[in-house]
Amino acid sequence: MAERLMARLQLQLAEKHARNLYRQRRIIDSPQQVDLSSEGKQLLSFCSNDYLGLANHPDITRAMKRGINHWGVGSGAAHLISGHTAAHHALEEELAAWLGRQRVLLFSSGYMANIGAITALTARGDQLFEDRLNHASLIDGGLASAAAFHRYHHADINMLEQQLGTVSKGCSMVISDGVFSMDGDIAPLTQLTACCEGHDALLMIDDAHGIGVLGEQGRGCTDGYTQQQVPVLMATLGKAFGVFGAFVAGSETLIETLIQDARSWVYTTAPPAAMAEALREALKIVISDAWRRAHLRQLISRFRHGAGQLGLPLMPSETPIQPLLVGEADRALRWSHALEARGILVSAIRPPTVPWQSARLRITFSALHTDAQVDQLLDALDQIQRQDH
Repeated sequence: MAERLMARLQLQLAEKHARNLYRQRRIIDSPQQVDLSSEGKQLLSFCSNDYLGLANHPDITRAMKRGINHWGVGSGAAHLISGHTAAHHALEEELAAWLGRQRVLLFSSGYMANIGAITALTARGDQLFEDRLNHASLIDGGLASAAAFHRYHHADINMLEQQLGTVSKGCSMVISDGVFSMDGDIAPLTQLTACCEGHDALLMIDDAHGIGVLGEQGRGCTDGYTQQQVPVLMATLGKAFGVFGAFVAGSETLIETLIQDARSWVYTTAPPAAMAEALREALKIVISDAWRRAHLRQLISRFRHGAGQLGLPLMPSETPIQPLLVGEADRALRWSHALEARGILVSAIRPPTVPWQSARLRITFSALHTDAQVDQLLDALDQIQRQDH
């Protein structure tokens, strides 16, 4: 290896350590659930995206096992070669029917779906507009596209209107998270759809953290909006659905375009068919188990009420993502370590994932949490806050 390059990389790693920005993996020894085993410790987890508690659901695991028995463990090829099975196709059709959209296209991950959709739908001379707090995959898709890339202040529709008003050539595309992954707030969809309609701009919503959780039958934050109002809908299947993968939903023209031109879909091996079978079962549970969403809402309300009484610096959010803003990266780490010492797992989120001086504990809830566990978390946070002053 080139010595100068390795020396630079070592220096960069040392700087991350010094600034409390170094990232480390945690080894989990148990299935994904509320009570986790990690490196010999039993921990109560409040940092998973398994919002509905489906990641270890017995019906879904049985569906995957049946899928393995029938399809084997690998798909063997890309979708366009020989990897697109009847299980994949049935899942796409069932998702489309549930969402009231013409077509759905499965992707291996949300990152690949966003990169593939944005680069396939934009061309040189087009104009692309994104919320500043969009997920990294949306930002990277914008940077990888041939379009001129603009960013507007978070949820600032007035600024977006001004930017769209300057477009004189090409097509315009506006992209926003549905639920913002680090803040937990919901995009102003009514204003966004009206703004895009007024400026003939294509709207894409990434509903990774809303699908399964929000809306009637868990249809997400875009429930109640038509395909014409939100022409491009992306959502992931590894969070509330408890499995893995992602999809883009929309018109026949949209999906056929992605099949032809989305490089992250065309040039990759299809996900295992057994995974599609597990997701078909997960979809049934997402639709039928309304109690999971109702219980989540009750847990969120209980937590926010308790946090308000304790004066904890919660950010405004009505979703399972409840960020506790602490400011400095070292303080976020201190609070996270103090929680772990009390048997509770909550990750410290630090720059560059979030802006400077806005490090936070990203607390997330699952439908499998209990009221007593929420109270346990509140008691621990109260103790830590008192000791940290």
